[in-house]
Amino acid sequence: MGQEKIFLYAEYQVSVPFDQIDWQSINPEMKKFEGLKSKTWLSGINNHSVGGFYEFTSLDCAQKYIDELLVPFTKKINGNLSVKLFNGDVVEEGSKGMDSPYYKNVSFQ
Repeated sequence: MGQEKIFLYAEYQVSVPFDQIDWQSINPEMKKFEGLKSKTWLSGINNHSVGGFYEFTSLDCAQKYIDELLVPFTKKINGNLSVKLFNGDVVEEGSKGMDSPYYKNVSFQ
């Protein structure tokens, strides 16, 4: 069985206060991507970097999001992007013990 829970961390090295981000129009575009379960926007303290923490249903879906949305936007703003992918399946038991909201509806046999 393949990975079913993939977390993606992405951050643009830009300095834009979050209240200047047009997230209202960006959110619907992001929701069009298959496998995207959630996104938590991130705004850097003291540096106004912009990013997010995402949950995807598969590695393929996360990679497609990176390739088709994050990378093109990086080129559009002539910026730098940091991206990291994490396997959410292997950390499930430990995360449930910490009341992670990403594992609230998961039960162990």
